[in-house]
Amino acid sequence: MKFLVFSLFLLLPLVSAQTYRWGPCPSPRVQPNFDLKQYLGTWYEIEKLPASFERGKCIEANYALRGDGTIRVLNTQTYKGKVTPIEGTAVVPDLKEPAKLGVSFSYFSPYSAYWVLSTDYATGAVVYSCTDILKLFHVEFAWILGRSRFLTVATVDHARQLLQQENIDITNLKATDQSGCQNI
Repeated sequence: MKFLVFSLFLLLPLVSAQTYRWGPCPSPRVQPNFDLKQYLGTWYEIEKLPASFERGKCIEANYALRGDGTIRVLNTQTYKGKVTPIEGTAVVPDLKEPAKLGVSFSYFSPYSAYWVLSTDYATGAVVYSCTDILKLFHVEFAWILGRSRFLTVATVDHARQLLQQENIDITNLKATDQSGCQNI
């Protein structure tokens, strides 16, 4: 028991800027008939659950298909006046569930869930990610994305409702500052 408490104590700094909850990850429904090719391209972050790796403004992601069938993920943000990019790889582990992708930003880290819950491909998307920790609690991320830097209030409200319907707590959902951004 001491080891378990000590392990949890060590893990808390890793999740302090994240959203974590007791119990296992929920299993939300994903976009039916997901079409990866239509999803590719640039998406702008409209709202998110807090993430330690996303502290800046003007956050965007660009998805492009590579020749080997993997997806190049290029995320950029402006933080303290500097544009900071990070490149990763996304894969579709199970072709029967193409909306359940895995994403990694390091050769040394496993793929993390990147589940597209809903998208119309042209305006907005809702994405969810969750990782169980020791089967005691989970760390979760959620993003409302747009093809433009700003979405209508009605579109954002609809995305928030979708997350709530899937038992994802949106209490800590925060708007991403997309003002004064230049094309990166």
